[in-house]
Amino acid sequence: MGKLLKFLVLACVVQVAGAQGLFKGFIPDENGTNLDYPKAGKVAAKAKIAPGTIVKDCPECSEMVVLPGGSFLMGSPPDPLPDPFSNEKPKSIGEPNEKPRHRVQIQSFAIGKYEVTQEQWYAVMGSNPSAYKGRTLPVEQVSFEDIRQFITKLNQKTGQKYRLPSEAEWEYAARAGSTTIYPFGDKDLELHVYAWFNSIAAKANPVGLKWPNAFGVFDMLGNAGELVQDCWHENYIGAPEDGSAWEEACDQIPFSRPVSRAREVNYVVRGGSWNDSPGSMRSGSRFGQVLGERRPNIGFRLARDL
Repeated sequence: MGKLLKFLVLACVVQVAGAQGLFKGFIPDENGTNLDYPKAGKVAAKAKIAPGTIVKDCPECSEMVVLPGGSFLMGSPPDPLPDPFSNEKPKSIGEPNEKPRHRVQIQSFAIGKYEVTQEQWYAVMGSNPSAYKGRTLPVEQVSFEDIRQFITKLNQKTGQKYRLPSEAEWEYAARAGSTTIYPFGDKDLELHVYAWFNSIAAKANPVGLKWPNAFGVFDMLGNAGELVQDCWHENYIGAPEDGSAWEEACDQIPFSRPVSRAREVNYVVRGGSWNDSPGSMRSGSRFGQVLGERRPNIGFRLARDL
């Protein structure tokens, strides 16, 4: 009996240590480590779900990583002040559309461990629109409207509340507790370990081949760019501070960059892709896409309410 008790205690210690190791270096806000949520198939039942738990609602569904609630600084740092004793121009980090940096509070939620694959898309939609075919490659050439239809069908199939992550949730998941330019530091020397980008890739690659970030999430940088729920805004002035998507006047927001054709409706793309440069892999980097546009380097990952 004594040996059995020791074995059970040891098993619990190993399990807890494993969960803590996944989030090493991240300190969530108070009350941000657990969340009550209804168990699948048990409407009235509630249980604690710890950060790092993997949720999978059906055989072909995405694996979802439960993230802790907490607050973080979203965006890139302000431009440095000029040195009155130097002729060198101060080096700015990030673009104007990534500022002002602001604090955002995030509630615990689940995010896809990987980008949605072509196999997972086909299981729900019965088609594969991707330019570069492969079961474990991220699905691409999907528009915001296509993704919305996919999520509607997935929710009907599973009875869950899948959705696109908000831009704030996406950056929170990508930073994984870091405040540096990249999740692993301020230099891009290690970028090839975590991401597929233009100097090492000619197309999207199977998900999960690179190292995960500190939250245990793969391919947040590079591989396929990822559409989020938010409308495009030229900066973060007036952005929500509660982690919700910024969806104000989506059909009235122009895209200011020079383009080859008129753009009227724009949503945010995060993470950079396989044909983008290392600078586009920064945690704060962001781009825009037209509502109905489909590109061979743009896909998405799911979020799920708990």
